[in-house]
Parts: sequence; structure tokens; C-alpha cells
Amino acid sequence: MLIYDGACAFCRDAVMLVRRWDRQRAFEYVPLQDSARVVPLGIPAPALVAALHLRLPDGRVWAGADAVAEVLRRLPGKRWLAAPFALPGAQPLARRVYAWVAARRQCRAVAGR
Repeated sequence: MLIYDGACAFCRDAVMLVRRWDRQRAFEYVPLQDSARVVPLGIPAPALVAALHLRLPDGRVWAGADAVAEVLRRLPGKRWLAAPFALPGAQPLARRVYAWVAARRQCRAVAGR
């Protein structure tokens, strides 16, 4: 399950791109505003608003840049895009870049809690 901010145009556009790439329908796409589906997951509302989250059926959860890397790894034909995340020092840098972009989005939604 890919949980994103449905009130954010940037987030919606990013998810639309992933949906186009997700030809095998590996992910379920859920806006954080869908409280009936999101609240039972137990992810705190501030965390949901701050970053994209990927929750796998086995319960593992990734957020932010870590979620982006994991999504790319799971998309056939796009796995090569995840390769830079595995380079030494890349993941901390990716996390800083993700946080910088996320802090500058022009939306702030409140999760249904």
C-alpha cells in the first residue's frame, strides 16, 4: 500500500507517474485522507503528512526517500532507477533531499485521526 497526501498536487502527480509505471499492479494507492484505510495501520498522522509511506502485506513500512527507493526496486523495468540509492552515502543524501522537497510542498493536509 502506497500512502500519499491526496491534498498535494506534487504528491498526486508523483503517484500518477508510479501508477503508469506499475503495469503489474504491485501497489495499492491510498491517500492519507482515507482514514478508514489508513488509521488502522497505526502510522502517526504527523508522519503521514510529512512523507510518502509504503506498507507491504507483511507489515514492513518505509517512509520518505526509503519508500521511494523500495517502490523503484519493485517496479519491473524501473529497478535501475533504484540503483543510485545503493551507492555509498546516497541514502542519507536522498533522505535530506526528500525532507527538503517535502518541507516546501504547497499543501498541508491533516490525516483523519
